[in-house]
Amino acid sequence: MKTKNISHSTQKYLPFKEIKEGAIVMPNGSLRAVLMVNAINFNLKSSDEQTALVESYRGFLNSLDFPMQIVIQSRILDLDSYLKNLETMGQKQDNELLQFQTMEYIQFVQQLIGLTNIMSKTFYIVISQDSGAELGQGFFYRLFHKQAITPASKFKESKSELLTKANMVANGLSPLGINSVLLNTKELIDLFYATYNPDIARRQKLFNISHVDADVITALSQEKK
Repeated sequence: MKTKNISHSTQKYLPFKEIKEGAIVMPNGSLRAVLMVNAINFNLKSSDEQTALVESYRGFLNSLDFPMQIVIQSRILDLDSYLKNLETMGQKQDNELLQFQTMEYIQFVQQLIGLTNIMSKTFYIVISQDSGAELGQGFFYRLFHKQAITPASKFKESKSELLTKANMVANGLSPLGINSVLLNTKELIDLFYATYNPDIARRQKLFNISHVDADVITALSQEKK
């Protein structure tokens, strides 16, 4: 007797239900927002600056009345586009010496990449908002009834509360010199796409979040205000 092959969508194996209006909707109806933040070099600060940063960060954490998760994602630094642009620029050089030095530099970087994986780190803060249905039930109900869905009428209310929390976090980090930007639907899709398909994502990019540096984060955050 032949067994019937049943194909399942990849979405069945993802830990979330959908991404909607810049929010991640979990199977139990709760929502998640993701802030991408830039890093500061703590070791380059003076002793007094380090002490001030630690005290400010402590005050920030004590001001929160909800949990947040800090996620650090390490990826192999993708220099393909950078090297391709250099090669194009080198070919356009009229000065033969500059052209030769550009090609030598490209070869050096390619050899360096071949010897070791150069990693880049991206920092995120994940903020959660429980659904109204969840809040009305006990812990064990929420634990064993993971398929409870937030009613459509509650989504806007929950999302509004989620954005309020995200703004509190962003405003709390700003005095520390840490800028942040709330990822929208497209950027969240790319984040998960690159997380679950790291090799394919290097060749088929949707939106390379790892290239968004501190200056771009600042610009984006100002645009979204």
